[in-house]
Amino acid sequence: MITDSEWQALKTNDAAYDNLFRYAVKTTKIFCRPSCPSRIPKRENVEIYYDLNEPEKRGFRPCKRCQPTGKIVNDELWVEEIEAILRQNYQMNLSLKELAFLAHGSESYLRHVFKKITGQTPQQRLQAIRMAHARRELLNTRKTITVIAKDIGLPNVSYFIKKFKAYYGQTPKRFRQQNE
Repeated sequence: MITDSEWQALKTNDAAYDNLFRYAVKTTKIFCRPSCPSRIPKRENVEIYYDLNEPEKRGFRPCKRCQPTGKIVNDELWVEEIEAILRQNYQMNLSLKELAFLAHGSESYLRHVFKKITGQTPQQRLQAIRMAHARRELLNTRKTITVIAKDIGLPNVSYFIKKFKAYYGQTPKRFRQQNE
């Protein structure tokens, strides 16, 4: 459990604690220095490690922004993490800003690295993940188009239909009818 003084160090980005402990965020699987300028996570998602090597041993990735190990984080590893974040959060209204927060990097650099390695922007990849989920739902459930649109993070049904048609060449209704 995080103490009040540890929490205060994170909230104020206090560099005096940088050589004392690292904090890891359970939801993102990333660890940082207390002075990291990234947005402060929810307190209940934070774990504190006084052994500075322990977070990495436990499977946390060093933050791209504050580089708590003193080494640059491999771009391929970072893209794998971004992909995992997209897959886990596709139902959210996931902006590039929010994605950059979750992946501990800057928006422009994240977009650049992701496109360089995958050939797609994060937004294009998110759209592909959403469309794949919508397709599965149309094939395997009797959910309405409205419910499926909401389930994949596109609550505006007409926008969902437009995007689905652009992606698959037909409306969701027509797709379902052809595949029944």
